[in-house]
Amino acid sequence: MKTILIANRGEIAVRIIRACRDLGLGTVAVYSECDRAALHVRMADRACPIGGNSPAESYLHIERLVAAALGAGADAVHPGYGFLSEQAAFARACRDAGLGFVGPSPEAIGLMGDKVAARRIAAAAGVPVVPGLDAPLSPDASEEAVVAAGATVGYPLLVKAVAGGGGKGMRVAGLPDDLLPAIRLARSEATTAFGDGTIYLERRLVRPRHIEVQVLADAHGTVVPFVERECSVQRRHQKVIEETPSPVVGTSVRRRMAEAAVAVAKAVGYVNAGTVEFLLDGEEHFYFLEMNTRLQVEHPITELVTGVDLVAWQLRIAAGEPLRLAPEALLTPRGHAIECRVYAEDPDAGFLPSPGRISALRTPEGPGIRLDSGVAVGSDVPLHYDPLLAKLSVWGEDRDQAIARLRRALDEFEVIGVSTTLPFFRWMLRQPVFDSAAYHTAYLDEVLASRNGEPFWPAGPGAGDVAAIAAALRLAGAARATVEGDGKPETPPQGRGPGWRYAARIEGLRS
Repeated sequence: MKTILIANRGEIAVRIIRACRDLGLGTVAVYSECDRAALHVRMADRACPIGGNSPAESYLHIERLVAAALGAGADAVHPGYGFLSEQAAFARACRDAGLGFVGPSPEAIGLMGDKVAARRIAAAAGVPVVPGLDAPLSPDASEEAVVAAGATVGYPLLVKAVAGGGGKGMRVAGLPDDLLPAIRLARSEATTAFGDGTIYLERRLVRPRHIEVQVLADAHGTVVPFVERECSVQRRHQKVIEETPSPVVGTSVRRRMAEAAVAVAKAVGYVNAGTVEFLLDGEEHFYFLEMNTRLQVEHPITELVTGVDLVAWQLRIAAGEPLRLAPEALLTPRGHAIECRVYAEDPDAGFLPSPGRISALRTPEGPGIRLDSGVAVGSDVPLHYDPLLAKLSVWGEDRDQAIARLRRALDEFEVIGVSTTLPFFRWMLRQPVFDSAAYHTAYLDEVLASRNGEPFWPAGPGAGDVAAIAAALRLAGAARATVEGDGKPETPPQGRGPGWRYAARIEGLRS
């Protein structure tokens, strides 16, 4: 492989571009109309337009992506996460076109992407599963069949999209009267996000923890597990804060979960990076939840505690290299790491999206801090896509140091022009429940429901930053990039100001 097309956008596209450069690989970015001046487009060696603003016209359009890869002379495609990353049809289209796919085979994606089939595979491999249906409910299933299925599983239960991921296409039905409305909402969301409204039902465990195990598998039969990640701080089933190792998982449970994750991966002949997710109850019993057949959003914290570049290994595996990693070392974390997903959302307005233009940006620095970002000053945040701006990750020698560093980093982080979830994180990291790690998957939703609109944190930068903000605002127009006829944007001029990062200051947006 010499050239990789990244079939994605934002911070994950930037992350993959940097990994490719470390390995001496060329990169091709793709962009929709509203992403013409995006950071990932400017950073790639070449950029190709793929259509309109909606995902269906661009980042979900398989034929256009494959044509872009072939037209640019790419050898392989990296799907990132989200969009088509877990679509077997995309992996198959790449293979049929003679392109490498930086991920598992379409057969493995198909098996593990069907959550009911994945449950059967896990159970056959001796891994415990959450009670649920043995077959999905098709979009045209009658209401009588749905009600009967709910009674079979028992309440409370979860309605889950078979093709879902990232918390999309998932609803809770606490009582029988909740089931049909939950199914309608789940089907609608799943159809919009994944093009498939098929759902299934699963028993909802009461206040479990969400634990996941990263695996890497090569084409030579080797599968290695990594130390677990704790993903229990969730809002509406979507992760918002992750940490590794889990504060509550001991050595014995860690090894058993790692063995279970390897068993699941081997059962489907898995190759490349994947994540096996579990629910953990208060008695240290764990249950298979699903397998994500892609790179995870939260992969940076695993890299921080193991020293392994997961994206680089994805590329090496796709090129046929065997794994050269010691499994024992990967289950022994070096310190502690925590990640916050910074979204362009207004937490004081019910986390509504906050599209707009970033007019000024100050990023945290110092020991143990990593920022994976897809934006810069002058970047437009469109309404068409997931509003993830950046992932702030910190490392500490232990959990207490990691928390202290993350609090400092959050206080230093400022984004002007759009509302962000930074105030929420400043509030969350100062809650006693986070220090004690006494949270569970329902904790955040319960707390948010009881706040009655109370602001999370005093908004806005300090008075000392006013001059820098003013300078940034004057330069915001100049920071917008333009696109040449070949689709490769020019680099905008640098701005100046103490502590601020402008669009051309690529080194300030660390990966």
